[in-house]
Amino acid sequence: MANLILASSSPRRKELLEKLSVPFESYSPNIDESIESQLPPGDIVTTLAARKAKKAARLYPHSFVIGSDTIVVYRHKILGKPASRESAKKMLSELSGNTHSVYTGVAVIHDETIHTFYEKTDVIFWELSDEDIEKYVNTGEPFDKAGAYGIQGQGGLLVKSIQGDYYSVVGLPIGRLLRVLKKMGYPV
Repeated sequence: MANLILASSSPRRKELLEKLSVPFESYSPNIDESIESQLPPGDIVTTLAARKAKKAARLYPHSFVIGSDTIVVYRHKILGKPASRESAKKMLSELSGNTHSVYTGVAVIHDETIHTFYEKTDVIFWELSDEDIEKYVNTGEPFDKAGAYGIQGQGGLLVKSIQGDYYSVVGLPIGRLLRVLKKMGYPV
């Protein structure tokens, strides 16, 4: 079977890729994540995903290499991982009762071929009280997640509804990825 490489250290992406029931290896590429902030969100995530995949593809030249990147956008502003309790609370307060968008970009490289795409999912939060926010921040879950929440964990309790791909919000749109891998000749 052809080698499949996930260019990510994210445990969530690893768990999602396991749903395809194919063997794969993980490689954590350290890349420059600085990017022109004026780019549209879809371009930002596909550019970063491609950087990760290209770096890994140099080490695994004949493998199928997957790179991915996720950002949270609210009112045209990218919400990264919170640096402190206060920044987590501020982000969650902003998202409370509102709709934000999660963009996940994917790049798949095999030999000289690269295929990139992104998924945009709109997420609507319930109205959150200060107590709701404090309780969630106390779980410690917000600190390694863009937008200060993880939909797959206790952060899912903050979410009223989504429009789009749930797995994209977690970090890897595996349904679409499966179809791209098949199209590129990976034996899935």
